[in-house]
Amino acid sequence: GQIPDMPVTRYFFENFKIIIYNLQKHGVCIRVLGDLDMLPLDIQKLIAQAVLSTRTHNKCFLNVCFAYTSRHEISNAVKEMAWGVEKGLIKPSDISEFLLEKCLYTSNSPDPELLIRTSGEVRLSDFLLWQTSYSCLVFQSVLWPEYSFWNLCEAILQYQLNHYTLQRAREVHREEQVLEQLEADRSCVADLLQQDGTGNLLDSQSKKDLLQKYTAEREKRIHCFLNILQEKRNNFFVELNKNSLASAKA
Repeated sequence: GQIPDMPVTRYFFENFKIIIYNLQKHGVCIRVLGDLDMLPLDIQKLIAQAVLSTRTHNKCFLNVCFAYTSRHEISNAVKEMAWGVEKGLIKPSDISEFLLEKCLYTSNSPDPELLIRTSGEVRLSDFLLWQTSYSCLVFQSVLWPEYSFWNLCEAILQYQLNHYTLQRAREVHREEQVLEQLEADRSCVADLLQQDGTGNLLDSQSKKDLLQKYTAEREKRIHCFLNILQEKRNNFFVELNKNSLASAKA
């Protein structure tokens, strides 16, 4: 079902033209993340206008989450990969933690280094669960409308105190991802050699060359798949905007 009427959201996007000058001046790109099909159609169209009119800006990025839960984002990423396999764009063996990350709504942005939760709530409420695995989480009792510069300073101080540990953990995880992918590629090449019965006939250099070839082909498949996925997501906004313009002319 759809989310009921959202007057504040509608007001913001209806008055988007008022702030467009400042967005252009500062090069702000607006990205709206979530299951937008759950929103009323008129709000979807307003969001499409905002996203498309700022998509070429690249100085800073404003990610706005609507109808968003991390569980839905992750399950949607899995569905996107399954769609890629069904269409023959990628192979089941191409699916990995790295690819799942690239299929998330936030794939065009780096993971947050600092996440602040106010109001005394010590939970993430299904928000960016995947992306904050190596982020500094700061929980503060102050209410958001009362949030001050000094509250922000406190959060930044906590981030600075934990920066080295988090940075090191992030680097170790990246190294583990690379090693896991290398082992997965080796396993795939070994299976291919076993299937055609040439595994015992090749020397180590030939096997190394095959591994490099397989890795290059896999990376090419993934690159093409991600480009098509991004185009599909862009077309969602383009079609909404077309319908909006057609309705306006009518």
